[in-house]
Amino acid sequence: MRIGVDVGGTNTDAVLIEHSAVVGSIKVPTSEDVGSGIVDAIRALLDQKGTQPEAISAVMIGTTHFTNAFVQRRDLAKVCCIRLGLPASRGVPPFSGWPDDVRAAVFAGGELVGGGYEFDGRLIAPLDEAIARIARSAADSGIAQIAVSGIFSQLNDAQEKRAGEIIGEVAPEIEVSLSSELGRTGLIERENAAIMNASLRPLAKKVASAFADALATLGLTCPYYVSQNDGTLMDAEQMRHYPVLTFAAGPTNSLRGAAWLTGIADGIVVDIGGTTTDIGVLIDNFPRQSSVHVDVGGVRTNFRMPDVLSVGLGGGSRVRVTGGQLTIGPDSVGHRLLQEALVFGGEQLTASDLAVAGGWATFGTPSWLADLDPAIATKGAERIRQILATAIDKVKTRPEPVPMILVGGGSVLVDKAPAGVSEMVRPEHAGVANAIGAAIGQVSGEVDRIFTIATGEDREAALAEARSEAIAKAREAGAAQGSIEVTNLETFPLQYLPGGATRVTCRAVGNLEIEDTAHD
Repeated sequence: MRIGVDVGGTNTDAVLIEHSAVVGSIKVPTSEDVGSGIVDAIRALLDQKGTQPEAISAVMIGTTHFTNAFVQRRDLAKVCCIRLGLPASRGVPPFSGWPDDVRAAVFAGGELVGGGYEFDGRLIAPLDEAIARIARSAADSGIAQIAVSGIFSQLNDAQEKRAGEIIGEVAPEIEVSLSSELGRTGLIERENAAIMNASLRPLAKKVASAFADALATLGLTCPYYVSQNDGTLMDAEQMRHYPVLTFAAGPTNSLRGAAWLTGIADGIVVDIGGTTTDIGVLIDNFPRQSSVHVDVGGVRTNFRMPDVLSVGLGGGSRVRVTGGQLTIGPDSVGHRLLQEALVFGGEQLTASDLAVAGGWATFGTPSWLADLDPAIATKGAERIRQILATAIDKVKTRPEPVPMILVGGGSVLVDKAPAGVSEMVRPEHAGVANAIGAAIGQVSGEVDRIFTIATGEDREAALAEARSEAIAKAREAGAAQGSIEVTNLETFPLQYLPGGATRVTCRAVGNLEIEDTAHD
């Protein structure tokens, strides 16, 4: 039996899964201290089903803590960045393009030293061991986090690793985040990812301790895992080292949960919450990844992120009728829905009121909507379908209609399929799809490298090497040997570079070894 938990900004959802069935689910308010909300949710879930703690083999947790911390500029550590690249890259120093407020919260120096590689692996310059001086100076100033980036270090991480060793030798109290372990092709974006990761590592320790304490309070001795933003899991130690890999795990879990609940491997997932709707695309049961640089809190990054479009439509969206025109959102009453919506005795007309008044949803006290003009509910339903149809059209890559899976607590807002949809599926347990996505998480290994491919033999060798490396990384992450499959293998010729330079991405996914052992 597994427990999946999704810690959201408003509610903490928990589900209990036995083999391939959901046997229980619960929602409780998210707590300020993280841990007590998790305790409340899991305790209520176990009590609901009469399940003993020793029956649970693993707990999987999805959290928005790190995304929220960076976006809100809170609980961030100061970071010194060391770039290996001189004499190249002088024109754009570290922290370039960062918003003033987040730069002020994080910046503790940006140093450029000799080092780096050309795209084909040739040295730009030998590693400048002035890194030792920079590290000692940072330690003397009380800086406990250093981010190291190198030009084309995702092709060859030797210099970054050596820089990390030097820092560890002269200032062992400093933690080091290497860009080669986090980002993809693109120096500035990969460097930004390393800085962001370093700024969040102290918070990651606190969150990891809170999770562990919460489980211990419940008598759960099983391991716990944390959702990553590619739909797979990492253990507690990995989370402490790589907190940025949890960014956007919530929408990812919703997409994975939707696929699992319906058996639909390819389609559109519409996750409607209280304030916004997230729309993503499923390809072979996993979220389609964004192919462009991603902006997080005003900072450009390039680590893996799901390709999700958010629109201002939710259960708490405010509804206004002016001059015969009806508008919905984008502003929302948010977590005050139970106090402010008409159907709950409030004074604000919301999208939830429209669903109850129209008769396709039942909650609250419908009699409080007796004075609402039925035409408003009809117009509201049409407007909701228009909003969704426009958003779905933006994420589709082909013109023909596609299946749409509705999940999230606000999924009741939709009365029938919008334009561009072949079938609308609203599965049982749709309201806790995000927690289900966390519970069913697997583990993965990923490769994103540039190879020189001049002949067909070079191509086959590069693809074989990428497959082998991705499988090895999945195994290292905790995947059971016999369960690992390559789920994605793509090549992108880089036309502006000589010598047949080609970017190859490969991902391998497998089941947690603990699960396979339990099944055996």
